Amino acid sequence: MVEDHKHEESILEKIVEKIHGNGDSSSLSDSDDDKKSTSSSSSSFKSKIYRLFGREKPVHKVLGGGKPADIFLWRNKKVSGGVFGAITASWVLFELIEYHFLTFLCHFAMAALAALFLWSNACTFIHKATPHIPEVHIPEDPVLQLVSGLRIEINRGFTVLRNIASGRDLKKFILVIAGLWILSILGSCCNFLTLFYIATVLLFTIPVIYEKYEDKVDAFGEKAMKEIKKQYAVLDEKVLSKVLSKIPRGALNKKKD
Repeated sequence: MVEDHKHEESILEKIVEKIHGNGDSSSLSDSDDDKKSTSSSSSSFKSKIYRLFGREKPVHKVLGGGKPADIFLWRNKKVSGGVFGAITASWVLFELIEYHFLTFLCHFAMAALAALFLWSNACTFIHKATPHIPEVHIPEDPVLQLVSGLRIEINRGFTVLRNIASGRDLKKFILVIAGLWILSILGSCCNFLTLFYIATVLLFTIPVIYEKYEDKVDAFGEKAMKEIKKQYAVLDEKVLSKVLSKIPRGALNKKKD
């Protein structure tokens, strides 16, 4: 009897252990489900975050990726600083000092050829090996990539202008007219070289600042876009709709069957 009682107790203990084990596994599965639900909710929350101009890609991808984006975002500070310094020196040379580009090219070529010519002749007099002048050539792939990117952007701009000219989107028409008007004012104040330098400075500063303070800028941009849409709705209701209603569109001669 004692042995039977011990046997029953051992069976009951095994049953209890199995129940607890299933409970633990169910609790683990519940915790996994909770983690999955929280991760999915967090990912859905991240997808609902407002991004400036409807951006879905990182800033690096928006700038085209590769070496140009690395330069604009200062991934390699030496390369970015060298490029920005060269552009700044060119602007100072041609704009502030008013040094002409063709004159600069001729003077630079004259100085380089004279230095190499004298160096080569000096090496023959002092019985040293002539200097190795490297072959300079423009690689094909970067030029083709640049031209292809410019072609895509120019075609995209032509498509946008065509859609605006067709009268389908009044909002884009107003934005483009306002942008061209501002650009014409800037063009009257400074020449093309200065505008190019200003655009370069903006490319080297705004993307890297935006990438650093992305969340704050997006939050401020969301508020600004809401206010702009609100003001545009008021303008559309009070001005644009009245102007469009006065434009004759022709009579409709089609009859319903």
